[in-house]
Amino acid sequence: MTNLFDELRTALYAVWHRRWLALGVAWAICLLGWLVVAMIPNKYEAKTRIFVQLDDALAAKIGINSDDQKRAVEKVRQTLVSAINLEKVVRGTRIGDDVKTPKDMESAVGGLTKAVKVVSAQDNLFEITATSGRGNLSDAENAKLAQDIVQKLIDIFRDDNVAGNRGEMAQTLEFMNQQLADRQKQLEAAEQRRMEFEAHNPDLAQGGATLQQRMEASRAEMRGLDADLAAAQSALAAINGQLAGTPQTLPGAGPTGGARAALGQAQADLAAMRSRGLTDSHPDVISARNQVNALRAQVQAEGNNPSGGIPNPAYASLQSIKAERQANVQALMARRAAIQGDSAQLTARQIANPELAAEAARISRDYNVLKEQYDKMLQDREELRLRGQVETERSIVKFQVIDPPILPRAPAAPNRMLLLLGVFFIGLAGGCGAAFAMSQIRSTFATAGKLEKALGLPVLGAISETVTEAAQVVRRQRQKRFYAASAALGGLFVILLAAETMQLRMVG
Repeated sequence: MTNLFDELRTALYAVWHRRWLALGVAWAICLLGWLVVAMIPNKYEAKTRIFVQLDDALAAKIGINSDDQKRAVEKVRQTLVSAINLEKVVRGTRIGDDVKTPKDMESAVGGLTKAVKVVSAQDNLFEITATSGRGNLSDAENAKLAQDIVQKLIDIFRDDNVAGNRGEMAQTLEFMNQQLADRQKQLEAAEQRRMEFEAHNPDLAQGGATLQQRMEASRAEMRGLDADLAAAQSALAAINGQLAGTPQTLPGAGPTGGARAALGQAQADLAAMRSRGLTDSHPDVISARNQVNALRAQVQAEGNNPSGGIPNPAYASLQSIKAERQANVQALMARRAAIQGDSAQLTARQIANPELAAEAARISRDYNVLKEQYDKMLQDREELRLRGQVETERSIVKFQVIDPPILPRAPAAPNRMLLLLGVFFIGLAGGCGAAFAMSQIRSTFATAGKLEKALGLPVLGAISETVTEAAQVVRRQRQKRFYAASAALGGLFVILLAAETMQLRMVG
């Protein structure tokens, strides 16, 4: 610890012994450093934040989903700092005043590319930053230029989402209209060929349907008629079963009235069971049949005397229903026969003239394909027109300027206060270092211990320096001048800090 203290004291003595050298080096470093700091232009930074709205219920209704909206926003973010847009910024601000040739424009765009940043803070929040530090402009002009650059980028952002979409949509609609006009001409030509073919061959092409299509339609209708006919025949069989168990007359007063009535009721019950699908081996059917046989035998024993009976209204109603169902069955059979005849004729025509049938199929197929394409394009055109109106009037990408660009009051870079302070300390450190280095170069010894260590011989004693009064006066004068020069360096540093502060206030 004692050795370390001695070394430190020796170093301080060496610096103090050559203090004028240290002060001169410090002055030189500080003046040179402060001059360099003064030559660095101030850079002013302007910022803005833009909130982009992606959710739009109407846009989703016409097919503009969230992926389309995000892609639109990402496209704007990527193209906002493109060379074309930056060229618009150059021409729209005072940067373009110095642009005379294409090379100057390339240089200006290249510098602006480094000065402009677009950062996506979130999915729908963008931050645009522009920096201006041109040496040929004053601080106030650089601050105004940074604000103008950001404002111009906002205007470009708005134009790309409104005017740009309008132009693209107008071109797309014009292309769709041209395609529709071409398809309409082709469709009219195909329709004309179909009408001419139908005029010469009315039996092969009717109503725009080909021979094969008509045959398929006949088969489909035949299958439907078969099902309807089977249902009608089943209904007719059911009504016949009910008629079989229903007496034509109702018994009146007389000895045979009770037996005949019971027989009619038993026969009706038996017919109802059979209509429900019960077979003859079913116990209920067997019991009902035995009862009918027994009652029939009783009626025969009493004598078949229908006198005194009255017409049965239920039997008459069932007869009318039967007639209606018979007529329905006959109509279905007639329709089935007619369709069979038509199908047979179509098959005969196809066999007799296959080439003509193939031509009819080809003409009809070409017409149907063109008709489907035309209808599809017409629907797409209307959806595109509606989408264009939504994008033009509502714009799927809506944005709101949260923080408008304001005129910066203080430079963003450099931090002159910190630089001036750094140069000051570097100057002091450089002066002390130069003085200490000079003391190491000169072969002198500050203490008797260092001399003894260097020579390896014992030092018997040391002689103190004796200064006369005249020499002391000279030393005091030199000391005052040294303090004055040191104070001047510190004062200059304070003056520079004050000047920088005043300059910042003047810009603000």
